[in-house]
Amino acid sequence: MKQFLYFLSAFLFFSMLGMAQEKKTGPVLEEYGEVWKIENPDFATDTNMEYKVVFDIMHSPESHAEINRSIETAARFLNMHAQSSVPESQLKVALVVHNKASKDVIMNEAYQARFGVQNPNYDMINQLMEAGVEIILCGQSSKSRNYPKEQLIPGVKISLSAMTALIQLQNKGYQLIKF
Repeated sequence: MKQFLYFLSAFLFFSMLGMAQEKKTGPVLEEYGEVWKIENPDFATDTNMEYKVVFDIMHSPESHAEINRSIETAARFLNMHAQSSVPESQLKVALVVHNKASKDVIMNEAYQARFGVQNPNYDMINQLMEAGVEIILCGQSSKSRNYPKEQLIPGVKISLSAMTALIQLQNKGYQLIKF
């Protein structure tokens, strides 16, 4: 019995330790962007700073039924900083989408017609935009890949090019994050 209680105590202790180390979403996006909590980092997060970032999104998974983890990076960015006490009002995020990732910002009907499944990114894109994320599709990719404005998820913007959008955003103080 004593061994059983020792084993049970050890199991509960390590289970609780594991639970403390779980990744979690929120508070900005509750369904996307799981992150680890980092306790007392050596390089402290400046909670007074405005974080202006632009993500260059050009890759997409081969599977048409899989979400684009590069797009989800924006959700992780928002959640990890909000979890670390950076006010949401100080988080300015933009995605510049082009190349193979262009398909990830089209409406379900257009996606279904091309790929036979609903766009797995549809809800995430909408939640990102609801959180204030600006999503910009490269106009050159829109034309070359035949994704006209009418097929885009409402709220997605078209720019002259990805290069143009990236330069303009960086000139406005956005820092480029490329994954």
